[in-house]
Amino acid sequence: MVRLQKFLADAGVASRRASEQLILEGRVSVNGKPISQLGSKVDPDHDKVAVDGKPVRVQRKLYLALHKPRGCVCSRKDEHGRATIYDLLPKEWTTVQSVGRLDFGSEGLLFLTNDGEFALRLTHPRYGVRKRYVVTVEGRVDRAMLEQFTQGVFHDGEKLKAERAWIVSEGKVQSIVELELAEGKNREVRRLFESRGLVVRRLVRLQIGKIKIGELKPGRWRTLTPPEIKTLLT
Repeated sequence: MVRLQKFLADAGVASRRASEQLILEGRVSVNGKPISQLGSKVDPDHDKVAVDGKPVRVQRKLYLALHKPRGCVCSRKDEHGRATIYDLLPKEWTTVQSVGRLDFGSEGLLFLTNDGEFALRLTHPRYGVRKRYVVTVEGRVDRAMLEQFTQGVFHDGEKLKAERAWIVSEGKVQSIVELELAEGKNREVRRLFESRGLVVRRLVRLQIGKIKIGELKPGRWRTLTPPEIKTLLT
């Protein structure tokens, strides 16, 4: 027997926290009976679980690493008709969702999964999973600016912070910087530089946790190995 919210998370319906909300909203039923209180347990082999009347079954868990190319979005559908990351995957993998996002103009390492708990562990700020980026910026970036980034700067009323930042190369025309971030706020890397009036020309995510993008080519994907998955969850 497992808790109902864990069953839903394992089935890829939502994270455990979001699954709890589905239960509280009365959208989940077990053997035809609506469940609206937390604490219920189910037998995955015998009980019939449904969300909004649709049957839920535990599926094989998928953990993918994708090299997101520039010029596609992380949404499953785009109102402007732009390419999406899901165009790069087998069509039958309809249950996987991106773990976090990279914006249209950004590229690099992105995970996808149908495991809600895995996604939560990698995206919730309390776990502090670090992500490393290499950024090409117009103009000169100096060490004093990077010290400000590691101390924290404000942009649009929100504090942004890099855990580490260092210069790869610097010049009057452009600079290349690497940063490590732990929180993953919306467009955080770009906004760090925007807060100092600088324009990002290229942004590539190189690493999440201990997993590096390595030789994975743009537009290609691979499955994560069990040891890799373990390092991300510990």
